[in-house]
Amino acid sequence: MKTILQSVGRKQFKVLVFLFMFGSINSLHAQWVPTNGPYGAAVSSFAISGTNIFAGTRRGVFLSTNNGASWTQVNNGLTNTDVNTLSISGTNLFAGTRGGVFLSTNNGTTWTQVNNGLTDSTVVSLAASGTNLFAATPGGGVFLSTNNGASWTQTGLTNTYVQTLAISGTNIFAGTWRGGVFLSTNNGTSWTQVNTGLTNTHVNTLSISGTNIFAGTDGGGVFLSTNNGTSWTQVNNGLTDTWVNALAVSGTNLFAGTQHGVFLSTNSGASWTQVNNGLTDTWVNALGVSGTNIFAGTYGGVFLSTNNGTSWTQVNTGLSNTIVRAIAVLDTNLFVAAYGFPVLISTNNGTTWTQVDVPMYTDLTSLVVSDSIILVGTDDIGGIYLSTNGGASWTASNAGIPYNATVTSFAISGTNFFAGTDHGVFLSTNNGTSWTQVNTGLTDTLVNALFVSGTNLFAGTYHGVFLSTNNGTRWTQVNTGLTDTLVNALFVSGTNLFAGTNHGVFLSTNNGTSWTQVNNGLTNTWVTSFAISGTNIFAGSNGAGVFLSTDNGTSWTEVNTGLTSTKISSLAASSTNLFAGTWDSGVWRRPLSEMITSVKRVSTDVPGHFSLEQNYPNPFNPTTTITFALPIKSFVSLRVFDALGREVATLVNDEFLAGRYSKKWDASGLPSGVYFYRLQAGSFVETRKLLLLK
Repeated sequence: MKTILQSVGRKQFKVLVFLFMFGSINSLHAQWVPTNGPYGAAVSSFAISGTNIFAGTRRGVFLSTNNGASWTQVNNGLTNTDVNTLSISGTNLFAGTRGGVFLSTNNGTTWTQVNNGLTDSTVVSLAASGTNLFAATPGGGVFLSTNNGASWTQTGLTNTYVQTLAISGTNIFAGTWRGGVFLSTNNGTSWTQVNTGLTNTHVNTLSISGTNIFAGTDGGGVFLSTNNGTSWTQVNNGLTDTWVNALAVSGTNLFAGTQHGVFLSTNSGASWTQVNNGLTDTWVNALGVSGTNIFAGTYGGVFLSTNNGTSWTQVNTGLSNTIVRAIAVLDTNLFVAAYGFPVLISTNNGTTWTQVDVPMYTDLTSLVVSDSIILVGTDDIGGIYLSTNGGASWTASNAGIPYNATVTSFAISGTNFFAGTDHGVFLSTNNGTSWTQVNTGLTDTLVNALFVSGTNLFAGTYHGVFLSTNNGTRWTQVNTGLTDTLVNALFVSGTNLFAGTNHGVFLSTNNGTSWTQVNNGLTNTWVTSFAISGTNIFAGSNGAGVFLSTDNGTSWTEVNTGLTSTKISSLAASSTNLFAGTWDSGVWRRPLSEMITSVKRVSTDVPGHFSLEQNYPNPFNPTTTITFALPIKSFVSLRVFDALGREVATLVNDEFLAGRYSKKWDASGLPSGVYFYRLQAGSFVETRKLLLLK
């Protein structure tokens, strides 16, 4: 008996040591991580004060204190983040947005809206002179504030589309759309049009250097005035792109930002040289000068030159407000179409990205990859581009596509290419060489999504789903039960057809003949995208991140741990990872193995308390089932340890809604012996023993 007691005592001591070890284990929650970009933004403006460089973008203001080596978003209080212009006056930083003017007195840490009296809240240019701050608007002309934006008064230049402002002493110049340049010498009380010699009156930008005033125009290049605008001379020699978006002066150097990069003049515009080496995005919207550093703001981010434009380096780290429009995976290659970028490819899960330039146009809206074929669609005037060599070269594939069509989606079925547009569906049977409109029966031609399944082609529109069984020759509307007909996304899994709408997910098991809403657990019903891995279906939402269903949409579970950007635009699954494209912070990645845990929801009834049940069968060989209950939505960790406290398996590591769940565990690769399984859900922790006998 004594020996037995001693043996039992040793075992109890061993278990106590084991449980003590449990208490010292810190479980690291599996989670989403941002890929390394693609970093960048559509940069509209710069403002520089000492070592602080501010960049205005369509997603707010970014600050760099190290010459663009890294950027930090500074948007607290900036309730409208569509920034058109920035201006600095002393310690005051002003941002002109589509929602008026905002003021920061602490380098962008916090912002206050200062709009009182500003009857046109779309501010496109700001200029400060002493205590006077001028704001240019497209509809209300020029406004003046003498108290840092606390109140505004409309100046004498009213009902004029003013695009740019510049100040020289007591002279205020306003560049307008179609009206040329106006001058005020009395703080805006009255204005005089000064256009003699200005043969192009669409003025995009103004810059002043001493007694020289430069005007960059839309199609007319650069004009110079040496007499306060009384007369102008066109100075375009060597300026091969005359659509000038930005001008900046650094000493005797004058820089012009155009749609085809940067041009430099060292003689006040008498002659120009293109300086684009390293400038991989050549649509330049803004220029900024800080000492010997020249910054170029493009649709794809910021570039820096320290040698007057001889060479450029992209400096985008942290500038992560990239709007990702579409993602596609082919083998080990990840393809991305993003606003302001050419096509981007990563061969290492987003660690590095390579740009494959689409000619002339970078507002990409859609993307599909199949074998060696890449098709990209653009917004409005860009049409479709095709690559058959991995993006090394591109061909415009627009024959038959309307000039002003926005291409929203693609589908490929064998040798048939389908393009969804705001003019309906187009078919190409010759690898994109030409397209034919196939809209018969398609009563709504605003197509958001396309999907091919066998001989069935589905189109998601603003008025529901349409089906064609003959390659688009004829369409039939299939909407019965589809109570929200604004369809954003379509996906087919086996015989199941899923439609993502603004009111959640709908399921059809009969090719759209009838639909059932399947939203259980879907906390945000604005569904934008789908992806599939095996029998697991992922849905991306605009505002609540990513959801997973393992039961064909009957129930959904959030899988958002670590995902700080929850506005999902697109999803794509590889063999190992799920990728999420966002509206504001590039591409994120998470291993599928962390989310697909084969957890079965036994019951949706809400239990009264947390519990971990004994596994069954026990002893087992080699599989057993573990069941647990959650009274509230919880992050659940279910792990298995050997008798020495070493973790041998992570069975569950994700968030679940309230309910009762079971998980099957296969221990084929482990030796016989005693093991312990431990459930942690919030503050609840319980451990049980199981026995593997082979």
